Amino acid sequence: MTTFPVQRLFAEQILLSTGWAENVALTLDGGGRIAALVPGQLPAAGDERLSGPVVPAIANLHSHAFQRAMAGLAEVAGSGDDSFWTWREKMYRTVALVDPDDVEAIAAKLYMEMLKGGFGRVAEFHYLHHRADGSAYADPAEMSLRILRAAEATGIGLTHLPVFYAHANFGGVAPNPGQRPFLHGPDRFLALLNRLVPACARAGAELGFAIHSLRAATSDEMRTIFASAPVTGPIHIHVAEQTREVEDCLAWSGRRPVEWLLDEMPVDQRWCAIHATHMTPEETHGLAKAGAVAGLCPATEANLGDGIFPAVDFVAAGGRFGVGTDSHVATSVAEELRLLEYGQRLRDRKRNRLAAGPGTSVGRTIFDMALAGGAQAAGIGAGRIEVGARADLVVLSGANPYIAAAAGNQILDRWLFALGGDAISDVMVAGRWKIRNGRHDREEDIDRAFGRVLNKLR
Repeated sequence: MTTFPVQRLFAEQILLSTGWAENVALTLDGGGRIAALVPGQLPAAGDERLSGPVVPAIANLHSHAFQRAMAGLAEVAGSGDDSFWTWREKMYRTVALVDPDDVEAIAAKLYMEMLKGGFGRVAEFHYLHHRADGSAYADPAEMSLRILRAAEATGIGLTHLPVFYAHANFGGVAPNPGQRPFLHGPDRFLALLNRLVPACARAGAELGFAIHSLRAATSDEMRTIFASAPVTGPIHIHVAEQTREVEDCLAWSGRRPVEWLLDEMPVDQRWCAIHATHMTPEETHGLAKAGAVAGLCPATEANLGDGIFPAVDFVAAGGRFGVGTDSHVATSVAEELRLLEYGQRLRDRKRNRLAAGPGTSVGRTIFDMALAGGAQAAGIGAGRIEVGARADLVVLSGANPYIAAAAGNQILDRWLFALGGDAISDVMVAGRWKIRNGRHDREEDIDRAFGRVLNKLR
């Protein structure tokens, strides 16, 4: 592991695992972890004084990196009722045009944007494995290795989730041509995971895996993978995103998707149920009781017309959630958390739906929950600012008058509900500054490569 000199930082306001603290001296060890936190100090000679309030960097728990290149290109109305399913056809056309160099360039641009938006880690739900005709690259892990390279180039933390995808619908329906770049049988998928164990270890990435959805895998295939997977990291799955998915699942099994998943699979704290938008009260309570994280992507769910997750009831049942950016029509912590709360308000026609109770801050409540849920879903522990944790820090701009005039939880409320990504000045991942004054040190090269991809897709 690369080591660096010990660093000393000084923060006038910082959100620790124990709450807000003032005038805190931080010591970082050579491995990018927090060695000491001492509140109530004066800055010492040699301390780096941080330019504004400091909060933990959140893990983005759901990403399909290549889809960032098509953001904004599916907003032209079709001839009928546009839906997730018509959007998916446009996505397939994008898949058919990109090669490994393109995917690396898109992912690097996306990961840089995520850092600027306050995310310190991404869980990459990676199902683009092969060429457009379905043939494998010389190295079957080629596309995954490009994701690892993009994360390394930008400095974002990575939890890599190769995806098993074999069918077009429930019950093992044969895949359609647009899905050919995604497909594996169980043996080939397990071989891919074995290939990636040492690669992720060298890159410092966490390795888990995902089942694309109950549409894309049979129960026997899922059980084969669970029995032999060479990793103990997170398990993610899309579930109950669309009402048609629920109807198809009922027709196939007589049970709804989340109901079937909880009945048939060993769902526990390793699991992250992506979207889980359409649940009955019984499913909502069951998913919460299982200890799984609900992976919510409010901007994408709004863009695709998915529906609104029952967050108020899920949280009341003890459920855990985190946020991701999925198709990347948005790339910031603030936008996802704001839309999460606003969706609940629009449905219920009431305000402050996810606050922990009377007199509590909505921003603080949803930030804390997304921090904990994102860390669990990414397989990295708590994600908080405390001794022994990785130094994954977001510095909000002390030059912004909204931030400068705020203290404590009001900082979060103003960032999340009034400002957004523009309020972020600096971002540190594992003790290394990746964003300084709103810019990445490789920004020009990353933008240039990404621009070439966009021109190719045009």
